[in-house]
Amino acid sequence: MSASNSALVVIDAQESFRHCPDYREQDVSAFVAHLQRLVDGAKTAGIPIVQIFHVEDSGPFAETSGFVTSFTPLIVQPEVIFHKHRHSALVGTGLDVWLTMHGIRRLIVSGIRSEQCCETTVRHASDLGYAVDYVSEATLTFSMTDATGREWGAAEIRARTELVLAERFARIATVEDALAG
Repeated sequence: MSASNSALVVIDAQESFRHCPDYREQDVSAFVAHLQRLVDGAKTAGIPIVQIFHVEDSGPFAETSGFVTSFTPLIVQPEVIFHKHRHSALVGTGLDVWLTMHGIRRLIVSGIRSEQCCETTVRHASDLGYAVDYVSEATLTFSMTDATGREWGAAEIRARTELVLAERFARIATVEDALAG
């Protein structure tokens, strides 16, 4: 696949997360560095950048909150922006139409949260026939506690996400792998 039929999808890399109770600064600087390299590399390679923002009616994801903006200090400069109300960036946003109109057949997926909107979008895109590169190092998540009280660290959640996506729904790629095609 080439740059001409690829798109970088930056999912929910937005300030809203800094205002959620489960937000943690752990891993943020590495995430920002990897995602910025991916964004800059895509721009240099002529790969269109699509930015997705999650929006809700109230709280930190409401457009009126002022937090539905790029995650600081990222500089994204997307070709197009879509707002979503569901986990998958392909549900009700018009993204699928835009991808088809631009001949996109390969998605490079990055953003926040690894195991939620990023994973859901990857699975959906794969089921629709897209080739998908999941750039785990350019995703971010936070620890979670399960029903038994066990806390799952962000690294464990990322590893689990890679495990269930690998070779079934996506190629697990580094920034360099994704930019090389």
